[in-house]
Amino acid sequence: MATTELLITNVRVVRPDDADEAAPEPTDIAINDGTIVRVASGQSREDAATVVDGRGLLAFPGVVDAHQHWGIYNELSTDTRTESRASAQGGVTTALTYMRTGQYYLNKGGPYREFFPEVLSAASGNAYVDYAFHLAPMMSQHIDEIPYLVEEHGVTSFKIFMFYGSHGLHGRSTSQSDFLMIPPEERYDLAHFEFVMRGIQAAREALPDYADHLSLSLHCETAEIMTAYTKLVEQDASLSGLRAYSRSRPPHSEGLAVTIASYLAHETGLPNINLLHLSSEKALDAALRMATTFPHVDFRREITVGHLLADVDTASGIGGKVNPPLREREDVEALWRHVLADEVDWVVSDHACCRDELKFGEDRDDVFVAKSGFGGAEYLLPGLVGEGAKRGLSPQRVAKLTSWNPARRYGLVNKGTIAEGYDADIALVDPDVSWTVRAADSESTQEYTPFEGFAMTAKVTDTFVRGHHVFADGAVQGKPQGRYLPRGR
Repeated sequence: MATTELLITNVRVVRPDDADEAAPEPTDIAINDGTIVRVASGQSREDAATVVDGRGLLAFPGVVDAHQHWGIYNELSTDTRTESRASAQGGVTTALTYMRTGQYYLNKGGPYREFFPEVLSAASGNAYVDYAFHLAPMMSQHIDEIPYLVEEHGVTSFKIFMFYGSHGLHGRSTSQSDFLMIPPEERYDLAHFEFVMRGIQAAREALPDYADHLSLSLHCETAEIMTAYTKLVEQDASLSGLRAYSRSRPPHSEGLAVTIASYLAHETGLPNINLLHLSSEKALDAALRMATTFPHVDFRREITVGHLLADVDTASGIGGKVNPPLREREDVEALWRHVLADEVDWVVSDHACCRDELKFGEDRDDVFVAKSGFGGAEYLLPGLVGEGAKRGLSPQRVAKLTSWNPARRYGLVNKGTIAEGYDADIALVDPDVSWTVRAADSESTQEYTPFEGFAMTAKVTDTFVRGHHVFADGAVQGKPQGRYLPRGR
């Protein structure tokens, strides 16, 4: 009788806590009931019900992609299914996806007591990877609901979109109140952001068992700066495409918003702050200055794989429109310097599937008409492994940036490493294979990618979610196995 349900043999395990210079040694991983029970070489094949030959590949902890947007442009149930398939294709085993009331997503307002159960119902049974949700308190009632969301649903992370009060998701807007779907007497402004922070801190104090994992994430851009610069850019005929969009949302808009957010965290006493998808040297510089200014605030700094791989010239067309924008090559190189200096806490995809018919307007070259966002979970791990290796980023650091660090911050206590007692979330990676990105090869329903034609030098070959072999032989396998993950319990 088999004593091991699954044995993955002959893999080089990448542990986030190993020294950078340590070469991963070949070993075997034994799994029972979705949990890793032993990591050691020479384990008996005869005692295993199923044996998977790891072929000497690197075994990374499954990616905890801390920033996705399931359901933003497509039905949530459909997006959960298709985009979780794309996630599995890229070695993502846990997706943390942002959700809010208002236009897009479920396209409705109202209290989260009514809204969030609909979200959970739509996603249930459709995900190929495990998942959780960050929620955005858009109105005062949502702030009052924070303790309920924490205790009833295990939601421990919340979000503010700093520019939504007067600047649109896709550019300049005159109807943000309609977009936000909040009561007419309320405003989504700096005062609201302060009260969100106070509400989260009050929940931390009232619910001490959850306090370490309760955090606030912020999209840091400044509406007034972007509105003014959009007008200037639209009057400059020399600018077009992604460069025009980047100039309309300049890097100092990020830096200013980071500074404001940081002072509000200091003022409200909220210690757990996540600065999302910082895209430029000015944004990172501001974030690091604020960490020095307010050492009692535990800032975490996030960047996206898109901002590490592509710039305004190399991205494939205006399908690369995203917020904050893709930047000039100088900013890409600056982000890599900060990654290598260990000044970035995690790297994400910011995956937001926006299909061709919705992404582009009648004039496919008008970047200000195009919708914002694109998918990319498929390329997060291979892109970071391959490009990182060229720059001296060790596999161990990749494991920290893509798995261990976000899992610790967001209360995913069973995720983040390959060790006894942890969930058997594993991505096998061939670090010595050359291939070319083609949108047609993706499991996502998005028909294009800004990475079209990019040369990759690492590839995910297999993905395991709690021991389920969900990606193998170049295809997603079986039925959806993903579970909703209440956190902090």
